[in-house]
Amino acid sequence: MSATFKNARLVATTTLTTMYTCPASTEAIVIGLQVANVDTANHNARVQWLDASNGNAVTRLLYDVSIPAGAAVGCIEGKLVLNAGDYIQVYSDVSNKLEYTLSVVEVSV
Repeated sequence: MSATFKNARLVATTTLTTMYTCPASTEAIVIGLQVANVDTANHNARVQWLDASNGNAVTRLLYDVSIPAGAAVGCIEGKLVLNAGDYIQVYSDVSNKLEYTLSVVEVSV
């Protein structure tokens, strides 16, 4: 069993977009997920987790939360465990104004 630290970034659009997918034979622990608003106006953010073992059931972690202009907001309180095939999607009400950053520890099983 080995552990690997990884990160991902995504500039959100007005379509829910997959930011990270947990690889096969792996479990991942999300240790951080934040969104930064790089605009001079407030924008709404969405983040959701899709559970591959439950027919891709959707769990919303943020839903139309207003991110203040020039601010960064944490999207997950504590840790989130992802199993193989689970994935995280993000969204913004305006394209190219919200930047998401994700940090995970992947553990091969």
